[in-house]
Amino acid sequence: MNKYIIKGYLVIIIAMAIAACQSAPKEPQHEAVVTKDSTAGRTVSPSDTGYAEVNGLKLYYEVYGTGKPLVLLHGSFMNIPMNWGQIIPRLAGTHKVIVAEMQGHGRTRDIPREIGYEAMADDVSGLLKHLRIDSADVLGYSMGGGVAYQMAIRHPEQVRRLVVLSGTYAHNGWWPDVEASFAAITGDVFKGSPIMTEYARYGNDTAHFNDFVKKVMSADLKPYDWTKEVKNIKAPLFIGLGDADGVRYEHALELFRAKGGGKMGDLHGMPTSRLVILPGTTHIGMMMHADMWIPMVSDFLDSDLSTAPPAF
Repeated sequence: MNKYIIKGYLVIIIAMAIAACQSAPKEPQHEAVVTKDSTAGRTVSPSDTGYAEVNGLKLYYEVYGTGKPLVLLHGSFMNIPMNWGQIIPRLAGTHKVIVAEMQGHGRTRDIPREIGYEAMADDVSGLLKHLRIDSADVLGYSMGGGVAYQMAIRHPEQVRRLVVLSGTYAHNGWWPDVEASFAAITGDVFKGSPIMTEYARYGNDTAHFNDFVKKVMSADLKPYDWTKEVKNIKAPLFIGLGDADGVRYEHALELFRAKGGGKMGDLHGMPTSRLVILPGTTHIGMMMHADMWIPMVSDFLDSDLSTAPPAF
């Protein structure tokens, strides 16, 4: 195991957390943040906040904007302001944006239950029922991408369209060195970082921080493979990753081909699903390059995805 790979991976996570924390105002323990898009100067406040009691969990959520419902699912160790603080204002103008903090993250307290993709998907399903939303578009990033896949597998009737950014549907979807690094990630490497600061800011006991990190990482330390299930997902799918991501290109391509890709659209018509590989973009950089993927995702969510006829 290359210690420099681990160190580089952690440094970029912490850098992302620092940038996110600097851009988002500090708030009291249970008060929703007013998010700001620094690129356009827009600020938005939530129209609804609260806790949904689902599956023995009090799941914290916020709702912004109006329009078609769009659920955003954050990555490992993140919370709403850290992952979505600069992104919510850019989507809330055209969508009803629903953001939640997964088990043990942010303002959602942990419970005596494993942290797993299936359970978190069931929690999101319960949140939509709590909000009386029949179906929504679901966008997941990294860990949230796995939750998004499981939402479409376990609760297909609640998913209109699916967006997965830098997420995998099998444990070997990561590059081998990335997958091997997961076992070395503990709470010690985050000591003094914004990730630990955010953990404490929401009232969590830092004495349990290492247990929290280990519990989150446990979801990726157990082999999983949903290849068969994701290929049968009926919802149109947008797959996004960076050209320097932790996700293997072949992993994304295999699913895209199963969803109708891999053919010349001028001859055979366009598939209802889409694939994008962003240039100069790492796994963590996916959130930093939102200016590239937000227009693509918005077009995907808003477009008529009827298969286009051949051009000639």
